[in-house]
Amino acid sequence: METVFDGYVDPALVERSLAGSAFGSMWLDVDRPDRPALTTSVSCDLLVVGAGYVGLWTALHAAQRDPDRRIVVVDAGRVGWAASGRNGGFVEASLTHGHENGKTRWPNEIDALEAMGVENLDGMQAEIERLGLDVEWQRSGMLAVATEPHQVPWLEESAAGGDGEFLDGEAIRTEVHSPTFLAGLLQPDTCAIVHPAKLALELARACTEAGVTIYERTNATALNSGTASIQVTAGGSVITAKQVVLATNAFPHLLRRNRFHTVPVYDYVLSTEPLTDAQVQSIGWQNRQGIGDSANQFHYYRMTKDNRIVFGGYDAVYHFGRKVDAKYEDRQESYRKLAAHFFITFPQLEDVRFSHRWAGAIDTNTRFCAHWGLARDDRVAYVNGFTGLGVGAARFAADVCLDLLGGVPTPRTELQMVRQKPLPFPPEPLASVGIQATRWSLDRADHSAGRRNVLLRTLDALGLGFDS
Repeated sequence: METVFDGYVDPALVERSLAGSAFGSMWLDVDRPDRPALTTSVSCDLLVVGAGYVGLWTALHAAQRDPDRRIVVVDAGRVGWAASGRNGGFVEASLTHGHENGKTRWPNEIDALEAMGVENLDGMQAEIERLGLDVEWQRSGMLAVATEPHQVPWLEESAAGGDGEFLDGEAIRTEVHSPTFLAGLLQPDTCAIVHPAKLALELARACTEAGVTIYERTNATALNSGTASIQVTAGGSVITAKQVVLATNAFPHLLRRNRFHTVPVYDYVLSTEPLTDAQVQSIGWQNRQGIGDSANQFHYYRMTKDNRIVFGGYDAVYHFGRKVDAKYEDRQESYRKLAAHFFITFPQLEDVRFSHRWAGAIDTNTRFCAHWGLARDDRVAYVNGFTGLGVGAARFAADVCLDLLGGVPTPRTELQMVRQKPLPFPPEPLASVGIQATRWSLDRADHSAGRRNVLLRTLDALGLGFDS
């Protein structure tokens, strides 16, 4: 059985559409202040390793909690250069990578988790407004769309459970003009969209204004415990800190025991040139919601402030050995596939060209949402595993890290989700074999009316399956 995205698209159209595209994240084509590298040894109260969303929210909220605290942030690259500057800019309320994934794992906590997620999203919006952060925030809502007949009942069931408003085929195609849409689920208040890189850069500005010191191009390579402090070797210098938060996303963890808890999976994205007024009119989409389809291998897409369409997802590629390497990013096969799927989704835009193509590593764990922990006599906190849904959840995760270091239980730290860790991935070659077999099985399910094979049913039974 074929899916809609197996349809034919003229290869010449695909090649023309990609021919002029620049390799690199469109979001990072903005002015960025150049911060210094660390060149001398320093001491601080709190060291944050990683200047992405988690690290920046951690530093900012730590400074807000205690303005006298000496806080240092280091990053091997530049502020927001990795996942925080390459994602789709979807700020979702979910902390668990979707209702079903959270309900399956923490059925007794799902109501509290969802309430905390909405509180976090509302708080993020209020904080952005209060601090005057220019991040192109739009509380757009989210559209989940069915592109295959078997997906329609899933959306009807979600709507019946109070998770959104069901839109039949006529209603969804009136909202957004795509022949592939068979139905939709509108969640008007659980998602915002932002300019991802601007969010990181504006958070860094707010951190600096709050007294935080940020060093770029300063790679933290070793973590050593002292009698009353933690020492981190970074950029040839030593940082001595009373407490440390590790926010290193998909990159190798400074705590060796955590290196099997996440794997890097590569995600690929295209951005169109700005659409003309006529092109925008041809697709509708006047409410500019974020959109995601309902397949296991799903696409996500949204409009930008200047009327580009950012179109990503579907391929999620793992490379043997858990390596994070820039050579994996310019994967022409994935870009061609995305371009073909774009023109199947919006055939009226066949004259549109792509201005940018890029990729990045997503930190994935076996429960598909964040996990936390403490180490080194509870002086080091860490969080990883967002699996591509961390733009909003990063702010919540930062507060959990600070709560854990504070040592006083809070409603956040008492969550089973926070107290439990996911199962680790096995070593190679088992990890690669298992991941590739799972990916193949998910693709087969998409081509078989959603039916899950023996492997997927076994993973579900073991609590390792995924349903966002």
